[in-house]
Amino acid sequence: MIETLAHYIDLIAKFVEVIGVLIMFFGLFFAFYRGIRLTGGFTHDSYVEIRQTVGKSILLGLEVLIAADIMATVVTEPTLGDVLVLGFIVLIRTFLSLSLQVELEGRFPWQKERTPPEPPSKNAPIDPS
Repeated sequence: MIETLAHYIDLIAKFVEVIGVLIMFFGLFFAFYRGIRLTGGFTHDSYVEIRQTVGKSILLGLEVLIAADIMATVVTEPTLGDVLVLGFIVLIRTFLSLSLQVELEGRFPWQKERTPPEPPSKNAPIDPS
């Protein structure tokens, strides 16, 4: 009974890995489609749009792959070596996710969003000094 359950969870983990890879793969094509469609050709704006969309699809794919790694490790009888390997994989993928998020948004996730200063109102009195 337990072996059958472990077998199915292992299959589910492999399926989730495939989903993670497909998210990144199709995200690349979606990024090109979206970037060209929104800007009407290859311009600097389309480059920025493609780069943002590819980064987001990589982030999502990495998070799905981390979930698959955790499922695959939990279903087996983990040894200390298996747990260390999983820890290193999660650490590397988390670092990649964090650095991609900083690259895309220009700030760390725990930092507040920078709001641009408000322009002065047209009806505001002008300070003569």
